[in-house]
Amino acid sequence: MKQSDLLSVTSILSVLLLALHISQDIVFGFDRGGLNQLLGVAILLVLVCGAVLLRARRSGQVIMLLGGLIAAAMMPMHMRNGLRPEFLEKNGALVFVWTLYVLGVTGAFSVILAIQALRGRRVAL
Repeated sequence: MKQSDLLSVTSILSVLLLALHISQDIVFGFDRGGLNQLLGVAILLVLVCGAVLLRARRSGQVIMLLGGLIAAAMMPMHMRNGLRPEFLEKNGALVFVWTLYVLGVTGAFSVILAIQALRGRRVAL
């Protein structure tokens, strides 16, 4: 698989996981649902366009870099104060924490691939 394909795949996977995570935030009460979520939809749309439509352009690589940073930042943002024990006893808490871990990995990997793409380095995969 070419590096540009791998960057697009990890970016799209991060978008899917971010959408799942945002949904979990609403369900568990970390965020309010409502029309304010249209901003989140717009951000995810820009990330998908960067990964699919602009992937060969520098602007697409920058968008994927920023998307990777957003994805990688979810775990530190939620875990900086820890999760309340009563939350961890709820149904779905395992999937919530798992999503944070996978977002951290795919986001960080997308950042690495995007930086390499922006620097013009080709890595044999």
